[in-house]
Amino acid sequence: MSPLAMTAATATERARFNMIEQQIRPWDVLDTGVLDLLSRVRREDFVPPAHRALAFTDMMIPLLAPTDEALRRGWCMLEPKQEARLLQDVAPQPHEKVLEVGAGSGYMAALLASCAQRVISLEIEPELARMARENLQRAGVRNVEIREADGSKGLAAEGPFDAIVLSGSVAEVPQALLAQLKVGGRLAAIVGSEPVMRATFITRTGEASYATTQPWDTAAPRLAHFPEPSRFRF
Repeated sequence: MSPLAMTAATATERARFNMIEQQIRPWDVLDTGVLDLLSRVRREDFVPPAHRALAFTDMMIPLLAPTDEALRRGWCMLEPKQEARLLQDVAPQPHEKVLEVGAGSGYMAALLASCAQRVISLEIEPELARMARENLQRAGVRNVEIREADGSKGLAAEGPFDAIVLSGSVAEVPQALLAQLKVGGRLAAIVGSEPVMRATFITRTGEASYATTQPWDTAAPRLAHFPEPSRFRF
């Protein structure tokens, strides 16, 4: 490796270290397995080349141009701390099957796949579905399947799932998705409307019973085709 390449590699690793220590740990992401995973899965490989310098910054990253439209329509990566905290709190296990709604660039799917047995990720935007597949293939991730589909309905034919992760915000979680959880399964979502959204974790405790926690506040772009009632209730 040339001295210039070594310098660039060192700078990238320093930026990754700073992201973990300065953004993610202060957000109460303290699980050592999650922190180790964030140091190993190369986030920069899931960022469009035009924005690669932003890979470790505390911001959402647009995935499609033009940037304003991408951010408005939710065609973006969530902030690193949001991805890390969702992963930690939903806690996928090595034997589990996970459904993700909103594949984006494939980065969250790669993180989930490193923890779970199998991940199916639904993406309604064709160009993003293609991007996610290509990024995951280049990264050597083999236990993720990207499907171009409307994730608001979930994927009943493949369920039930041990965990469901919505990689974006919704006004409320549809009952159709909750019905696709196994008993003991967990759903993670960012729920609410600006200016108040909350990370929401719903565990199926019985055939028709659920337990909900909302441990932290945040905000994220909307996922497409989810209902927009006037107020979230569960």
